[in-house]
Amino acid sequence: MNSGFMLRTGRSLIRASTSSTPQSISRTMSSFPVEAAIRTKLTESFSPIHLDVFNESHMHNVPKDSETHFKVVVVSHEFDNVKSPIGRHRLINSALAEELEGPVHALSIVAKSPSQWEKNQVVPPSPNCKGGDGSLPKRNS
Repeated sequence: MNSGFMLRTGRSLIRASTSSTPQSISRTMSSFPVEAAIRTKLTESFSPIHLDVFNESHMHNVPKDSETHFKVVVVSHEFDNVKSPIGRHRLINSALAEELEGPVHALSIVAKSPSQWEKNQVVPPSPNCKGGDGSLPKRNS
């Protein structure tokens, strides 16, 4: 059996094996720099045991391949002592302050402790886009 791991980029699942190089994984992620920055900052800030970063921009009225709308699922021991969801969200928002000031328009957060994740790994679906204010150019499908 091949020892390796799965790396979810939000758009796809990358199967990385022990023979995969950081450069090959980096090339795959470099097409989406905001998503890569989110993943890196959350990993460095929270040492998560589970991390998903979903680029949900395609569900909104934005140009193709935009990086404006994200959902993150962060499971970390850092949340063992932060009981309130708002406290956890503030920590994540702080770690991603630069992205939230710039390219990221919307961030949906699921932040759980490992014991919470063990009991319930359900991640609710994101709501449908309400259309925004119409100020962005129409998306080319």
